[in-house]
Amino acid sequence: MTFKIRYLALAAAFACAGTVFAQPATPAKPATPAVKAAPAAKAAPAAKATPSNMATAPKFAPGPLTGETVKMVRIDPLTGLLGPVGTSQIKGYQFFAEKFSGTGNPAGVKFEITAMDNKLSPAESLNVLKAAIDQGVRYIIQGNGSSVALALSDAITKHNERNPGKEVLFLNDSAVDPDLTNSKCSYWHFRFDADTSMKIEAMSSFITTQPDIKKVYFLNQNYSHGHQVVKFGKEALARKRPDIQVVGEDLHPLAQTRDFAPYIAKIKASGADTVITGNWGSDLSLLIKAANENGYNGKFFTYYAGVTGTPTALGQNGAGRVYQIAYNHYNMGGQMEKWMKEFNAKYNDDFYTGSTIRIYEMLGAAMAKAKSTDPVKVAAALAGLRVQSFNGEVEMRKSDHQLQQPLYMSVWQKADAKSPYSPEKTGMTLAMLTEYPNYVSSTPTSCQMKRP
Repeated sequence: MTFKIRYLALAAAFACAGTVFAQPATPAKPATPAVKAAPAAKAAPAAKATPSNMATAPKFAPGPLTGETVKMVRIDPLTGLLGPVGTSQIKGYQFFAEKFSGTGNPAGVKFEITAMDNKLSPAESLNVLKAAIDQGVRYIIQGNGSSVALALSDAITKHNERNPGKEVLFLNDSAVDPDLTNSKCSYWHFRFDADTSMKIEAMSSFITTQPDIKKVYFLNQNYSHGHQVVKFGKEALARKRPDIQVVGEDLHPLAQTRDFAPYIAKIKASGADTVITGNWGSDLSLLIKAANENGYNGKFFTYYAGVTGTPTALGQNGAGRVYQIAYNHYNMGGQMEKWMKEFNAKYNDDFYTGSTIRIYEMLGAAMAKAKSTDPVKVAAALAGLRVQSFNGEVEMRKSDHQLQQPLYMSVWQKADAKSPYSPEKTGMTLAMLTEYPNYVSSTPTSCQMKRP
């Protein structure tokens, strides 16, 4: 299936209207000492860009906020076992800051982003949050670790209550614990990824089409995200495929396990033909490596098979049996394909965190609507906002600040003419199998949001 990227239509709409503006939201269908900023990651020697391989964002007339700079800080691990993920992702933010600054967004603002290393620690994250706020930063980005996201959301909410006029927005690009937009929702938190309940809803819909899946094992990281994968996974299977047996489950320490062979032995002993895991970073790549080395040939259903290190761990052994449910994949085509090729040429790295693009798109649109970079006004403009993104229309649901968006099931296989992008020079790719539109992956919310 080919996906058209509707940036030209979007640019034309802006040219006619002069600015972007949210449409009314529609109900979803059921279904400590300051820590200094870490230096930006050094890029690999850049390939010289030529007119034929340069990709640009849509261009707009000078916006109402031309000349203003929006400073943002991403708080995520840059060191340790999961450091390579955060390092790769900050390159993406810096790359797209250039694409979407100035005439790349309808507000005309310049985006400026730096990174702070939180060592994947909620406590350290609060230290660097204070440092960022003290430096005048009012837009905080984070995503790697729902335990960190929950701590940041709570701290930012309290800061804003105590410091009127100095409010901060929290832009969550990857932390998928459903509580963040349900029981612990905050007016100041906006999630651009799909939460675990949404991903499991789509994943379980795909599993209903796979009659050979009969026995499932849950293996996940022992923190809020891993717990939620098990909770929602069991509920969805019981509802949609009650014939499937859950033959085991394990939770392991986050970013501490270097040898997953004992877990693979337990999975094999259980008779499981399928593993469901929300693992990411080294915890997924080392798990896959252990499965390959110890002869486990069952299926893996994952969220993050395309993330740094995992494609290399997969190699060619995972062909046809490792799946990913996500809001994008390597073979989106169109403008995304051009950006990914340019990113790879510049950094010798693969771009996979598409929520980076969504944050810039929606911030620019919200700031144009609000005619302000004030977080209070921008938050009001973001809630309920709809934009055309790289895979169609997405909406920031007003009731809980959860982005409503399509999801895709893809499978690991050899790259070919239809699915040509090969991450980490593996000769393999994630080829799209099924698209789940917004209304299919959408799940209800219990959020009772306290609004200013």
